[in-house]
Amino acid sequence: MEFLNRIELRGVVGRSDLSTVGQAQKCRFSIVTEYGAYRNGESVVESTWFNVNVWEGRGMPDLSKIQPGCWVWLVGRVRTYKYTTPEGEERSSWEITASRVDILPREEGERMQPNHSY
Repeated sequence: MEFLNRIELRGVVGRSDLSTVGQAQKCRFSIVTEYGAYRNGESVVESTWFNVNVWEGRGMPDLSKIQPGCWVWLVGRVRTYKYTTPEGEERSSWEITASRVDILPREEGERMQPNHSY
């Protein structure tokens, strides 16, 4: 059996940081996704933030165009990092390493927003 570590996300960029590492460009950004649910007779929207790393390369967009507020669709894999806070607490962080990123036109992204009017 083959192992699979794949995640696909579509959402809005929150922050973006473009840097150069050696000869390559790297973009680290956050993306928010929303999930609409109906709980206890009320419509509830659950927002989840993800941290994403993407390196320039074949099939990638111009990384400088990944800006706050733009809609993206990405495919990648999840990596876990463990660290200790200055207060001595053990923590884990999950990060997406993207293998494909598409910047969506604003109109297309807005059409894909969840309908919360159940």
